[in-house]
Amino acid sequence: MNLWDERFQHKRYAFGKDPNVFLTEAQKNHKIVELNDNALAIAEGEGRNAVYLAELGANVTAWDFSVEGLRKAERLAFERDVHVETKHVDLNDTQWTFDHWDQIVCIYGHFSPHLKAKTIDGVKKALKPGGHFISEVYSIYQLPYNSGGPKSEDMLYDPIKLLEAFHDWKIKHFYTGETIRNEGDYHHGLAHVIQMIVQKPFKNEPLTLYPSGYKM
Repeated sequence: MNLWDERFQHKRYAFGKDPNVFLTEAQKNHKIVELNDNALAIAEGEGRNAVYLAELGANVTAWDFSVEGLRKAERLAFERDVHVETKHVDLNDTQWTFDHWDQIVCIYGHFSPHLKAKTIDGVKKALKPGGHFISEVYSIYQLPYNSGGPKSEDMLYDPIKLLEAFHDWKIKHFYTGETIRNEGDYHHGLAHVIQMIVQKPFKNEPLTLYPSGYKM
């Protein structure tokens, strides 16, 4: 049994049942998810964000490495009377399909440097033109905080490198700094995060690299 199966095997939801606050704010402020969109939540764990997207009317697929987490995601979807398709996926091995998703969401998906780069490349490949990548993750400055996240800098995100990875996309929102997160037993208190909403450009679309929502 892997670490995540051990964490998710208990009845209690490790990160709670409510969606990530930034994801709900992104929808409220930018109206990103529309009815019948095809949305993918990666490293989705127990399904709280996937279920929220389904409640917005999207056709949602949740990927995770933990079978136990996916079982709980299915249970939560049943409780909320929505459908989420779950897939047991190792991002090290997955094949990304070109121009397939309207949205891809990654909330606190922390990976090794190699897998981080591979996943970003996959996201850029798999979103449709005009599609959005929405993410909140811990930054490299999270290490001194005791509010959650990996204890290795390699598993955290450098805000400059993350911004540069999407330099050729439209940046609708980018923020790095402190925020309060209280999500279940593992995200609790003041944290240093990166939030981003980026849009894959349409062909020949002029780019807006640093809009008014950019904060550093």
